[in-house]
Amino acid sequence: GKRALDEFGTGTTGSRIANGSYAMHKELEQELAKFLNRKHCIVFTTGYQANLGMIAGLAGPRDTVYLDADSHSSIYDGCTLSGAKLVRFRHNDAADLDKRLSRSEGEEGGKLVVLEGIYSMLGDRAPLRDFVELKKKHQFQLLVDEAHSFGVLGPNGRGLADEAGLEAEADFVVGTFSKSIGSIGGFGAGDHPLFETLRYAMRPYMFTASSSPATIATSIAAVKTLAREPERRDALRRNSERLFNGFRNLGFDMGCEDVSPVIAVKCKDEPSTIVMWNALLQAGVYVNIALPPGTPNRLCLLRCSVSAAHSNDEIDQVIATFAKVVGGK
Repeated sequence: GKRALDEFGTGTTGSRIANGSYAMHKELEQELAKFLNRKHCIVFTTGYQANLGMIAGLAGPRDTVYLDADSHSSIYDGCTLSGAKLVRFRHNDAADLDKRLSRSEGEEGGKLVVLEGIYSMLGDRAPLRDFVELKKKHQFQLLVDEAHSFGVLGPNGRGLADEAGLEAEADFVVGTFSKSIGSIGGFGAGDHPLFETLRYAMRPYMFTASSSPATIATSIAAVKTLAREPERRDALRRNSERLFNGFRNLGFDMGCEDVSPVIAVKCKDEPSTIVMWNALLQAGVYVNIALPPGTPNRLCLLRCSVSAAHSNDEIDQVIATFAKVVGGK
């Protein structure tokens, strides 16, 4: 990153379709395609723009996009930008999606279903196999947002589809660099023979400056590290399990039963959540506070994000601090 900064400066001054595509941008796309085992990959300046661009590029006014009710705002905004009809289905409910797809039988246009590998607020996974079983019946394209699962789930670290052994059924995958990569940016990937034409159909890709050279260089190094050091995923899984089980043993009301690096504790109401969040901060533990309307079902959450770099002592310190500040059974 430092070398790229010294050699190329702080910014590219242009978009990817103008003067903002350097050799390193293409190198990152190639490294990601190789890691993801996909034929094509497009890198965006932010993860938000990746969902915005991919959904708006894949769907148009005659199409229908089916979204999980708990989808990230970038997914909703991508659907709005596309002009497609938006149909929401109940969170992680394949039967509800089946019903809604059946109601749309005979309508013109294509169908795009968008799921998330790990949902960002509660840390729960999509039951991918249940949704994939609907593909033959309803003939839709499937996009999986692996923002929180990329570099985390699966034998190869490619995400939920990798973990479920269903990568061939995920027509498109989207992800961000701000989680496992520790950088900023996003990507969309797939095997469709016309995938590269999306570059000329996605306004969030075409009309913004490309990522800085330093950002791209550090992202390349991080992707190579993900591929080269799978033991980091093992450490992340162990740390996630340690914190999750520690909280559950204290009797906390957990956001979900899936163990992931996103570990959320449900709280009673907004005032008490704010008090506990401040008390944790004063005690040396920073977690994210999540309150309505930004949470599903108007939940109040203390949301922890676990890293592979956390030590057992640090995890145990967090558990002990939560026990003191938040309480338990």
